[in-house]
Amino acid sequence: MPKKKLYRSRNNRMIAGVCGGLGEYFDIDPTLVRLAAVFLTLWWGGGLLFYLMAWLVIPEAPAQVEVEPAHLLPHDHDPVESKVQQRIEETSETEDYSPKV
Repeated sequence: MPKKKLYRSRNNRMIAGVCGGLGEYFDIDPTLVRLAAVFLTLWWGGGLLFYLMAWLVIPEAPAQVEVEPAHLLPHDHDPVESKVQQRIEETSETEDYSPKV
């Protein structure tokens, strides 16, 4: 099993992605992490200090490589279609399908 790494979220972010990254890492709703950060900030002031330190220390998640959907690829990449087209060409060359009058 690959080792899980803590990153700041690129997708689930409000300010810097710290709470989103913690939520993704611990597999909990990032809204709960945000509420806890707000509570700690209002109650003790430590939430803001923690957030700023985490912003500096936790690296941003690496960019995801986007894969082009198959329906956007050129048609010559479909092996089934090319085989069918090849078979049609072979058949049309060997057999005469002209109408008989």
